[in-house]
Amino acid sequence: MTIEQINEEGKITIKLDGWLDVESSPQLGEVIDAIDCAKELILDFTKVEYISSAGIRMLVASHRKAKELEAEFSIIHVNSEVMSILAMTGLDKKLGIQADQ
Repeated sequence: MTIEQINEEGKITIKLDGWLDVESSPQLGEVIDAIDCAKELILDFTKVEYISSAGIRMLVASHRKAKELEAEFSIIHVNSEVMSILAMTGLDKKLGIQADQ
């Protein structure tokens, strides 16, 4: 997985590319843990092909971090395969998730 972080005046967008699984989740965790200030935290899933239970745990941890920072949280551009996995967990209703049309 590759991770690109863009900070535009407190609006932090993290673009993910690849599989969010047990191998790549710690990498995302390091990026999220390093954020000390944000108005908005966005995970861009445009190029995420798959998410495992470890990846789902990282989404919950990312949401928790955003709450600690009092930042808005959203996950954008989620494909139908990943969205179906998130829907099975109920996270599609708890997190700000925007599916691709």
